[in-house]
Amino acid sequence: MPEAPLPVTASVRRVAGGLLLLGLLFLGILGASIASRRSAAERLHAETAAAAMPSATVVQPRAAGPRVLALPARLQAWSEAPVYARNNGFLRTRLVDLGDRVRAGDLLAEIDAPELEQQLAAAQAALGTSTAQRNLSAATARRWEQLGSQRIVSAQAADEKRGDLAARDSQLREAGANVERLRAQIGFNRVVAPFDGTVTSRGTEVGALIVAGDTKATPLFTISDSTRMRVYVRVPQAHAGAIAPGQAAVFTVPDQPDREFRATLQRSAEAMDVASGSMLVQLVAENADGALKPGSYAQLRLELPAQVGAATVRVPASTLIFRRDGTAMAVVDAEGMVSIRQVRIARDLGAELEIGAGLSLQDWVIDSPSDSVRSGDRVRMVRQRPPA
Repeated sequence: MPEAPLPVTASVRRVAGGLLLLGLLFLGILGASIASRRSAAERLHAETAAAAMPSATVVQPRAAGPRVLALPARLQAWSEAPVYARNNGFLRTRLVDLGDRVRAGDLLAEIDAPELEQQLAAAQAALGTSTAQRNLSAATARRWEQLGSQRIVSAQAADEKRGDLAARDSQLREAGANVERLRAQIGFNRVVAPFDGTVTSRGTEVGALIVAGDTKATPLFTISDSTRMRVYVRVPQAHAGAIAPGQAAVFTVPDQPDREFRATLQRSAEAMDVASGSMLVQLVAENADGALKPGSYAQLRLELPAQVGAATVRVPASTLIFRRDGTAMAVVDAEGMVSIRQVRIARDLGAELEIGAGLSLQDWVIDSPSDSVRSGDRVRMVRQRPPA
């Protein structure tokens, strides 16, 4: 038996529902396509804008901290004395040579001066004569005083004898002083060390003629006490105000490049040298092992405290911009916006600058900025920290 046909209304509804579903599907595909194209366009726009925005290397300032000065220095023995002769003559003996260690009072050499010995013998004879004359005058004065008390001789005659005794006393003291002077002079025939140290120079030999009192003559010996060393350095005027006794320093010498020596600032000249514009400073270094040699060249590093209020941060010198209204730097915020900021340079260190005002530790500054950079520009930051 054949099936009964569906009602017309149900068939129409089914067709309409299918068409509606197809329309919704089409609209969904169309919307997805439009959204995809819009997203792609936005990405393209963002990439184009990013590509058009210039990139800039930025650095962050660091704290100024202590200042370290690297300066050339010279070493000098704590005590150094040239030893000259006090008497003329010929060198009889020489007991020390270059590099010998000596102690205070040690005999270095002996001088043969026979003229002085003859003068001493003559002075001793004169002393004997003066002694005899004084004794005779004393006896005569006593006798005349007794005669004067008995009114046998006049008071004037007795006074003359007493006056002669006083003159003889003075002559005796003079003769005695002359003998002592010559004995002391002969004592200078023995050349002795003035203090403990090392013989750093020798300018004579046995048999050589010795001429005393000639300031142009070469000293017989030079004695140096190098158990401690004086380290002399000239500090530029810009840093002289930070110098104070007790500051520590380290230095090296060319003959021992792998070893550092320590020194302590002891005193300064408290005056500027007109020619060099610097102040002479003396430091002291211990040298018990004798590793340091007087006269050596040294490279010294002196750490100075940061000047309060003078510098806050330190940045590379390549961040500086010179504008008509002064020195400035290009500071970039978190959004990449550039602002030109005026700064005050507290100290120029060559490769770096210490900034006294205008920057903080939280800022980011463009390194090697373009001359055309202006406030309001946008840049893509490439962050980099300066070397410590």
